[in-house]
Amino acid sequence: MLHRRSVLLAGPALLFARGRVQAQSMQAQSMQAPSLPAQDLAAILKERVDIARDTMGIVAATIDGGRPSVTVHGQSGSDRPLDAETVFEIGSITKVLTSLLLADMVLRGEVAMDDPASKFLPASVKMPDFEGAPITLIDLATYTSGLPRMPSNFAPKDWGNPYIDYTAERLYDYLSNHKLGFKPGTHFEYSNLGFGLLGHILELRAGKSYEELVVSRICAPLGMDDTRITLTSSMRQRLAQGHNAGLAPVPNWDFAALAGAGAFRSTANDLLKFVQMCLDPADTPLAAALKMTLSERRPRMDQRDVGLGWFVSRRFGDELIWKSGGTGGYATFIGYSTKTRRNRILLSNAANYDANIALGTHLLNAAYPPPKLRREVQVDPAVLATYAGRYEISPTFILTVRPDGGRLFIQATAQSEFEVYAESDTEFFYRVVDAQVSFVRPDGGMAPSLTLHQNGKNMPGKRLPQD
Repeated sequence: MLHRRSVLLAGPALLFARGRVQAQSMQAQSMQAPSLPAQDLAAILKERVDIARDTMGIVAATIDGGRPSVTVHGQSGSDRPLDAETVFEIGSITKVLTSLLLADMVLRGEVAMDDPASKFLPASVKMPDFEGAPITLIDLATYTSGLPRMPSNFAPKDWGNPYIDYTAERLYDYLSNHKLGFKPGTHFEYSNLGFGLLGHILELRAGKSYEELVVSRICAPLGMDDTRITLTSSMRQRLAQGHNAGLAPVPNWDFAALAGAGAFRSTANDLLKFVQMCLDPADTPLAAALKMTLSERRPRMDQRDVGLGWFVSRRFGDELIWKSGGTGGYATFIGYSTKTRRNRILLSNAANYDANIALGTHLLNAAYPPPKLRREVQVDPAVLATYAGRYEISPTFILTVRPDGGRLFIQATAQSEFEVYAESDTEFFYRVVDAQVSFVRPDGGMAPSLTLHQNGKNMPGKRLPQD
């Protein structure tokens, strides 16, 4: 993702047949991965849209026995129905494109994996190092550069389109004044900053824009005519409207210096071509580059590694290669199993990041739990009013709860305010992240405490006295 997860992004594709796969025939076939009948997938998508209400619409695509299939449910947000040619922001799946471009440039002899990033930046930029150890290109591509998720001088004028004004000058200023806390190559930290910097370095080295490089070296050879940063007139007509976690329409995102982290848009048809390349790379011009993106593995956590751009999950006797993405109004997923060859693309036009990832991994291997089905209920505004106040999880982490009529909003220290949704009078859940909050009902007066449930932890917070 990109900002909360500070912005998410997307990936490459392979040509299995020149020209477009027809959405109508793909939907009619509706042939899913061997273990999941088409009607079951349709029911799952209907559940996520109509019952869980965590998105407006979903496009689910797969290749089974060499045949592409697409199943959809919900709305595009425009007069045009969802199908395999609907355009979505793919967010951090872009990171896979960036790493594939890096591998291609290594194979062409234009850069080396162990080149220091400073080699390609203007002399005026003082790249941070750790006790003399420089950040290399492979460190950037494997989330181990030591750079944080986002630069501290990321201060958008418009949070509705947060990346558009983050320029190369601001990037250079940040790098010149930042101090690393870890030796490059030794510590995993998801970094939109790192991948944005990598894309910028590659365009400086090649003397062409980042988009030009990806389009000419990846999209064109694979026949991905609808994978672009700059929307063509046809893509604009087919663009799904993005929605936030509350299902309100939100603007699209544009990128400046950090495009390599998440700027691309694409369709199910184009991403199916990429999945086909991943499954059968031998006959494609990018086979060697693709292999390189998975040849280097660095540890992440919980039987998970990272390749170049990709996440690698090794559980339940299987190996999943996958990447998720998300922007302010979209959530995306692409992945496949190296053992079963099951594969899946999910494109959602709402910011339901965690639910979309859980659904994607579950469809690749049913041993991964599906997203929990949470049903929203209405709560009396008088009850919500008793939850208003500030609750101390720790001295440096406070949740500020604000009722607004029949709705409830919570803001954590140094974070944006988000709406939470009721499952009961006392239990609430976030849509932007897999987290829940439960309140202790007051015996008259105001609620005395709450508990934040996240990442398997239950974190109680007592109400602070009013100032």
